[in-house]
Amino acid sequence: MKAEHKELIKELSNLLKENNLHEIEYQENGVLLKVVAQNQAVPVVMPSTPASTQSSQPEKQEKNILTCPMVGVVYLAPSPDAPTYVKVGDTISVGQTICLVEAMKTFNPITAQKAGKVKAVLVESGAPVEYNQPLFELE
Repeated sequence: MKAEHKELIKELSNLLKENNLHEIEYQENGVLLKVVAQNQAVPVVMPSTPASTQSSQPEKQEKNILTCPMVGVVYLAPSPDAPTYVKVGDTISVGQTICLVEAMKTFNPITAQKAGKVKAVLVESGAPVEYNQPLFELE
């Protein structure tokens, strides 16, 4: 990488930070530079546990979470006046529809990747959701 490009990248990075931007592009003489802000981790507060159980806890937790396979808006029922697809205490099976995610004006049924009993609903109907965001916790 040329020294002039390194300096330009530093300047673009500073502009990115100063203006609270997610990405910035600069093109000149057939050279395109694109600087993208890194996603910052959101701090998660976990109850303190002994060190011996901490390493196995995230693995166990992952197994009991149903996540969203796409970005969009989640709906827990097929219509506003209909009952929800699943609720706390329901036993669900693999492939069962658990909610809908609207993406690009299309309602996509989201099915359970795992079977189990619903312990918690982790999203509200009508809320925006991200890829891999936890939706339901299973026992």
